[in-house]
Amino acid sequence: MIDSTPLSHEALDALRMNHPAWRLLRADSAPLVASFLHQVFITPNVRELAEADLAEALEDTLYALRERLGGDKYPRSAQDYLNDWSDNAQGWLRKFYPPNSDEPHYDLTPATEKGVRWLAALSERTFIGTESRLLTIFDLLRQMAEGSETDPEVRIAELRKRRREIDQEISRIRSGDMPMLDETAVKDRFQQFSMMARELLSDFREVEQNFRLLDRKVRERIALWDGGKGTLLADVLGECDAITDSDQGRSFRAFWDFLMSSSRQEELTTLLDKVMGLSAIAQSGPDSRLRRVHYDWLAAGEHTQRTVAQLSRQLRRFLDDQAWLENRRIMEILHGIEASALDCRATPPQDSVMEIDEMAVALQLPMERPMYQPPLQAAIAAVELQAGEEDGDASALFTQVVVDKMRLKRMLHKTLQQQPQIRLGALLLQHPLQYGLAELIVWMQLASEYPRSVIDDHAEEIISWQASDGCIRQARLPQILFVR
Repeated sequence: MIDSTPLSHEALDALRMNHPAWRLLRADSAPLVASFLHQVFITPNVRELAEADLAEALEDTLYALRERLGGDKYPRSAQDYLNDWSDNAQGWLRKFYPPNSDEPHYDLTPATEKGVRWLAALSERTFIGTESRLLTIFDLLRQMAEGSETDPEVRIAELRKRRREIDQEISRIRSGDMPMLDETAVKDRFQQFSMMARELLSDFREVEQNFRLLDRKVRERIALWDGGKGTLLADVLGECDAITDSDQGRSFRAFWDFLMSSSRQEELTTLLDKVMGLSAIAQSGPDSRLRRVHYDWLAAGEHTQRTVAQLSRQLRRFLDDQAWLENRRIMEILHGIEASALDCRATPPQDSVMEIDEMAVALQLPMERPMYQPPLQAAIAAVELQAGEEDGDASALFTQVVVDKMRLKRMLHKTLQQQPQIRLGALLLQHPLQYGLAELIVWMQLASEYPRSVIDDHAEEIISWQASDGCIRQARLPQILFVR
């Protein structure tokens, strides 16, 4: 039996041959790859870069290296290096096309980030803190022990003990005994904080990669599926629920809910400003990006959320395409029946075409028929009508606006017969708004219901119309595109 433990000879040999991080460490150009990717992606926490921007930055780096090390150092062009690094044989960069863009973009793979951060950890550190990590270990053990305790008396006793300790500390502070952290303890805890903050950014890229692998698996299954749609959707949605309900999914959801709290963000900002202003921290020259690391967490988490949204759009597109194909197949069958009927009209068949046996004798007894019932006569009381007094404003009855939704649908279908797609702004230039904002809201409702409409939240367009009082009104909307 082959030993499959993580550090067995066979497992390490497989990693040496297949893992991108190991290939990076073995590569002759590892100093160039690691230093450039760390400078461009990891240090500024960039999640994606356009090909033109990344190639320009690499050209500048190559020029500076050739000036120092000689013209024959790294002789290839920046584009060749990018194509090599994003190839499956290397796997150091992920090359992809974002929505509504024809230019390829690049991002680090989680394996490359692990390798680069491991190389950064090899450098000699002048200060290695151990106290803060020990305190963190004790705190985590205490949380696990208290959080899993089922006996309420034990938990109440622990809380009372903690309350006594807090009261004693308050008494000492009031008496003038206020212990302070020395510079060594502050540096120790700040080093632990900075290390965990950067590791958290790396974890986001790996979580996003896991969701992206699920998206790729769904796309492959949709492309090769030839069975029922219900079975496929149940299978795919089951996998989505399994990812969401997994330990990693629940942990990410709890982290995201905690970070999205405005009070938590303000508290983090206040604490970071206070800590970065300490003299012991300022003298050590910390990374200035740590002051806004929680915003980097938000940006990284938003990328993960967009990956999940992309998976949802893929499922919706599959449903729309399948419904269109099924409707087309039904129409082809109906046209075939019509063509066969027209052929039979001129030369009808002489013999019987089909025989259907009666399943049962149809009996209708006379007494089962309902008896006649005369209609009820409405009794109208002779009441004399009297004129009343009305004090309200009746103008509201005559200013009601009713937007004909079917008229807008016919207008849209007629326009799409002449061109394959049209933006809402261009459509309203051909057919201006007659009822102002009310009609614009109906157009937005049609866009949400129309199966082949695209709403781009990253692009905006301004819709203008003339109100009844002669003023020009404007509304800023996401770009809406109707497709035939």
